[in-house]
Amino acid sequence: MEAKHPEAMRRTVQDKARRYPPVFPSALRLTLAILFAGILTPSVAYAYIGPGAGFAFLTSFLVLFATFFLAFVFFLTWPIRFAIRKIRRRGKGIKGDINRVIVVGFDGLDPVLLQRLMDKGKLPNIAGLIERGSFKQMWSTCPPISPVAWSSFSTGVNPGKHNIFDFLAPERNTYMSVLSSADIRPPTKWLPLGKYRLPLNKPSYRPLRKSKPFWTVLGENDIFSSVIRVPITFPPDKFGGVLLSSLCVPDLRGTQGSFSFYSTNRESLGKYTGGFAYELTNGKGAYKGKLIGPENIMVKDAPALKLPFKIKPSDDGTSATLTVGKETCDLEMGKHSPWITLEFSAGLGIKVRGISRFILKSVKPDLELYVTPINIDPEKPAMPISHPFYYSVYLSKLLGPYATLGLAEDTWALNERIIDEDQFHEQAYLINEEREKMLFNELDRVKKGAVICVFDITDRVQHMLWRYLDPDHPANRDKETTKHKDAIENLYIKVDKTVARLLPYVDDKTAFIILSDHGFKSFNRGVNLNSWLMKEGYLHLKEGTKSGEWFEGVDWSRTKAYALGLGGLFINLKGRESQGIVTPEELPNLVMELKDLLTGLVDPETEKVAIKNVYDANEVYSGPYVADGPDLIIGYSAGYRASWDGVTGQVTDVVFDDNTKSWSGDHCIDPSCVPAVLISNRKITADSPSIQDIAPSILSLFGVEPPPYMDGKPIIE
Repeated sequence: MEAKHPEAMRRTVQDKARRYPPVFPSALRLTLAILFAGILTPSVAYAYIGPGAGFAFLTSFLVLFATFFLAFVFFLTWPIRFAIRKIRRRGKGIKGDINRVIVVGFDGLDPVLLQRLMDKGKLPNIAGLIERGSFKQMWSTCPPISPVAWSSFSTGVNPGKHNIFDFLAPERNTYMSVLSSADIRPPTKWLPLGKYRLPLNKPSYRPLRKSKPFWTVLGENDIFSSVIRVPITFPPDKFGGVLLSSLCVPDLRGTQGSFSFYSTNRESLGKYTGGFAYELTNGKGAYKGKLIGPENIMVKDAPALKLPFKIKPSDDGTSATLTVGKETCDLEMGKHSPWITLEFSAGLGIKVRGISRFILKSVKPDLELYVTPINIDPEKPAMPISHPFYYSVYLSKLLGPYATLGLAEDTWALNERIIDEDQFHEQAYLINEEREKMLFNELDRVKKGAVICVFDITDRVQHMLWRYLDPDHPANRDKETTKHKDAIENLYIKVDKTVARLLPYVDDKTAFIILSDHGFKSFNRGVNLNSWLMKEGYLHLKEGTKSGEWFEGVDWSRTKAYALGLGGLFINLKGRESQGIVTPEELPNLVMELKDLLTGLVDPETEKVAIKNVYDANEVYSGPYVADGPDLIIGYSAGYRASWDGVTGQVTDVVFDDNTKSWSGDHCIDPSCVPAVLISNRKITADSPSIQDIAPSILSLFGVEPPPYMDGKPIIE
């Protein structure tokens, strides 16, 4: 029996919307990439650059023949290509007084907590760096949401120029939500072959973030960059460097992260936001189940691929042996397994590979098993998650398997209490260890150019464990409140230790930048703007209809405004929305009216101001994509945020409610409440820097003139 959850924030869209199809990499190009990687054994960064990815099916003979033929051509033409490269490099390269820029991002690192712990003497390495350099609170974006902020970090422009305004964006024709950062479409032409079908063209990968990242500009000036897990880099950029994608990389099932929960107790298989539940069956001394993989696009109607597994408990009930495919693993009660390779057969000899970790939750009275979202296997990626395509393969061969999912830490499994705080904490640190290995590998290799790496652990742990800092937090109800009270402080101490390891790489020819994209505050109460809009007469439901997710039941013929995502309010504009009723002439007055009503909105239960500021998009954004964003941006007060049901377009009778989920800290509020961190070993010249200033600052450090379209200014000497 399978119990499916309603699609929610971590999912890309509802079942009605598109999902990411798995793509099988070109055997020819991947073989060439690995061959070149092995032959060249890169000792300098430029040796990473290699072939890309595609979709093809070739026999092993053809692969072998083509590999050796193209390798022969590659080396035969090397002198010509070397000469051309030398000509193109004239006048380019590093012109500043530095050789290397190291940028380390700690998502969500909060300047207030940072200063408090420095004052206590608990962050000696960061404090020492600041004494020799600079530390400033930095303005994030409006709204201070990770995909928005990191896009401004990489491009140096405001959201009106890079087109990322939230995690989700409205599909104007259907009022459904779509992922804001990427548009992925499956092949459109097929060759029938019995029950199978072969694609005749490639899938389409289209990034929706506009404007150039600074590493692309550096590449155009013959300056190499290594970009490790910077958010909003999927699909990966093509430029003169290497890149491993991060935020919005899907799992193998095409979602933004769906865990699986298995139990022998059918009654425990409820509906879960962010995951699926399945029954385990008993048979011959071992329990059996099936892992559900991606849709098989090689077959008409695209049924889901399935992979059987069995799990045999030990006699003492403290462990179990898991067998899945060709792999066998001993599971220790309550602990993560190593990454286990999962190979799904799509037919015609085609395999799709993913990796997952498993946790044995209990054996008696019921056997329960947790499975992380199935990550795309970096050794054999089902879609491009790096540039060049084989770069993820190279890292996997060098460092072992690692998480590839954009939101790799399974926050929803903790929200749903499928895993506990200990297990979430362990998972976050396992992923962080992988990231550190990647960063220090690049620092050892890239002696000239830029190395940029972002760590997510600071964001995820604060989201999920903030309630331990707030004894009165609603999320503390029915949960223990002391075991992890020092978890966030210990996390900041861990950041300080990472900085200590980085300092030996910093010399007088190196610019070292530490930053975050925003700070953090408690999330105690949720605000459902759609419910408020209905209460005030701006949104209507169809007669006799109750609302569901994604605006189900909304009467668009009488609705003037709607809210979607974590910070945006949209006008149902005629000529833009498919059923818009507000004319362009009415738009300015309606925007002003809603702005006045919502600014300073008071929560009647707490008598606190829930909304600090409301921003007119036309006043805070500029550029060609302003019309694609929200009409108003909501700046919630500290302690408040868009409610869980409001984010997914559900309209209820409740405007304000307590946040009782483990996700107890947040930053999707007014930007004045959650400034970011900026630390450098060099002088920061601006008193109030913006995250938009980082890209032009890095270009200037290398002696590259920032493009005139950038909104930010160089601020680091």
